[in-house]
Amino acid sequence: MKNKQLLGHLAAMFTIFLWGSTFISTKILLAVFSPTEILFLRFFIGYLALMIIYPVTMKVRHKKHEGMFALAGLCGVVLYYFLENVALTYTFASNAGVISSVVPFFSFLLAYFLLKDEPLHKQFFIGFFIAMTGIALISFNGMTTFQLNPIGDLLALTATIVWAFYSILSKIINKYGYHIIQVTRRVFFYGLLWMIPLLWHFKINLDWERLTNPSLAFHLLFLGLFASAICFLTWSFSVKTLGVVKSSVYIYGVPIITMVISMIVLQERMTLLSLLGTALTLGGLLLSDKKGAGRQKQPAPIQLQNKKAL
Repeated sequence: MKNKQLLGHLAAMFTIFLWGSTFISTKILLAVFSPTEILFLRFFIGYLALMIIYPVTMKVRHKKHEGMFALAGLCGVVLYYFLENVALTYTFASNAGVISSVVPFFSFLLAYFLLKDEPLHKQFFIGFFIAMTGIALISFNGMTTFQLNPIGDLLALTATIVWAFYSILSKIINKYGYHIIQVTRRVFFYGLLWMIPLLWHFKINLDWERLTNPSLAFHLLFLGLFASAICFLTWSFSVKTLGVVKSSVYIYGVPIITMVISMIVLQERMTLLSLLGTALTLGGLLLSDKKGAGRQKQPAPIQLQNKKAL
């Protein structure tokens, strides 16, 4: 059990590290591709990769399960990434970064009210506010003013709620007992279907000159193969092993990872303020998880122990 818990934590850290890296690749691709084109190509590549990795036809046992796969594809593939992309056209990236970091908070509340298996504890809220303070210091580093844009910030906030719903759906789907690759592939399939109206409205240009450019192809493959296909598998495993809340608190680390990689790739400078923000964010993450770790030492229902989420 301890080994499985450890694997769950490692899967969450691996996933968040890659998802924190995607901002760099997406920024590079946005100079040539539209947000809708990146969204479609990313998950189309991911779907093909999963087909190659595990080409076994999925036999869905109940219509209800099919509906849950469709909802997961809508929330976790289309709505979240589309809302984030549109939000960034209205508001600052720093605003969206801070807002997206409240995903664990919404995941926590949804898990408590919908699943009834993630008990409330004050350490989580204290850790949440400490981590949010650290994220704010990182995101607003170097800014002298903080400007709110109601439209963009509301879209970014909506995106975080959508991802929290996806985390809940992912945990419910994991209970069905299907192969994790088949489930992820099914979710991607429905995500691609939900994209059709977007593709029809915004149009995409499959220019082979862009697609065969070595640098652009590398970033597309990174987003499609690693950040989508593999990361959705590792994230699902993490949610299944650790629970929605424990997995989601790792999302606090995304701004830190993005900041470090930006320093290396984009030559951005680390300041004292960003170092302080990093320390507060990590401290808040650890505090949020501390209560859950302590609770495992006490007698608990078997189903709670088993349940204990990009």
